[in-house]
Amino acid sequence: MHAAALRVELRIPEAHSLKEKRSKLKPVIAELNKKFGVSVAEVDHQDVWQRATLGIAVVAPQAGQLQRLAHSLERHLEQLDNVSYLRMAISYLEDPQ
Repeated sequence: MHAAALRVELRIPEAHSLKEKRSKLKPVIAELNKKFGVSVAEVDHQDVWQRATLGIAVVAPQAGQLQRLAHSLERHLEQLDNVSYLRMAISYLEDPQ
């Protein structure tokens, strides 16, 4: 088993309140979960209107598959309409065996 934690920084330029931010972020989180089968949560900038940091947990049976999935997630995030993708950091989790 191979796993990684992704930290994704997003900008939401059209959000002028936390309520607007959540309304634009909620479908993004749901779509990532449904399309890629990953777990997603907002992990930072919860009280900032136009910024969001998502934590994404990715698990795959093979390292190559994990890397392809992370790359696919990044490409998908770059094409979002209501939010601007800024950057992604990947932390690979080692198998204790």
